[in-house]
Amino acid sequence: MQGQTVPTQRIVVAGGSGFLGAALARQLAQRGDEVVVLSRGGWASAPKGVRVVLWDGRTIGAWAKAVDGCDVIVNLCGRSVDCVKTAAHCAEIMSSRVDSTRVLGEAVAAATKRPRVWVQMSTAHIYGDPARGVVCDESTPLGPEHELAPKVGRAWEAAFDAVCPPGVRRVVLRTGFVLGRGEGALKRLETLCQWGLGGRVGRGEQGMSWLHIEDMTRIMVRAIDDESMRGVYVAAATGPVSNREFMRELRRVAGGLGGLGVGPPTFEWMVRVGAPLVLRTDPELAIFGRYCVPRRLMREGYVFAFSELPGALRDLYRGERV
Repeated sequence: MQGQTVPTQRIVVAGGSGFLGAALARQLAQRGDEVVVLSRGGWASAPKGVRVVLWDGRTIGAWAKAVDGCDVIVNLCGRSVDCVKTAAHCAEIMSSRVDSTRVLGEAVAAATKRPRVWVQMSTAHIYGDPARGVVCDESTPLGPEHELAPKVGRAWEAAFDAVCPPGVRRVVLRTGFVLGRGEGALKRLETLCQWGLGGRVGRGEQGMSWLHIEDMTRIMVRAIDDESMRGVYVAAATGPVSNREFMRELRRVAGGLGGLGVGPPTFEWMVRVGAPLVLRTDPELAIFGRYCVPRRLMREGYVFAFSELPGALRDLYRGERV
């Protein structure tokens, strides 16, 4: 299906003004699709061909008119997990995903014409922190229900299953760590390199299932266009790496300790103390991890633009240092 021309269509991207949504919206608009982005805060720099509609992600409003008659829904909504996990933040992480999915389903149910496909974001964190040596794919059992990340992932996918009506093709993308220059978690890791702290975290053996933003966008476009794509997919590159290896490769392109490309290790206790106090984030994002492989995408012939980490990072930095 890659490279095949498809008819112009109206595509609603919920949460489309964020990092992933912006990349997708630009590509869809460039190829001539009518793109409608549902955004809580607006998008002042929306590119030509992208219409922004305000919504609250919880209740039906005038925005639902954009859903009625659309060809495609892509739901990328969800509060960032890059935060200190207070009770309020945990509740917001859950509600931002479940509520937005539920209310989109309500809009679809009320539409006179329903979309032909709904592409739903999910998370590779749904597998939790598997035992050493376990490689996760679409058939791997989900993580413990009492842990926050698997709990959120389960609820997110359950909400989608409950509201996506029969006859609408369903694609769920359990997404890993998406790499974009100056964006998301990669930006934080760049900062650690600048501070001379770009070494391994803890034992450094925890898995990092990464994906270049170009591949993330191409996979979403494929899910929109390819009628054979149905069900759950792991959206991660074919070469997951350990935290130790990831930080070593990042130092090579982003520098560390005055440009020497080295960084001392950060012990687990240091992360547990420093992450919430200094970086205002959850230490478990760095301490835990998982090795995920996209077996279904591989089996169905998707060709990754970036299957190995060194090439992906070199492309993002293009020889420049942070």
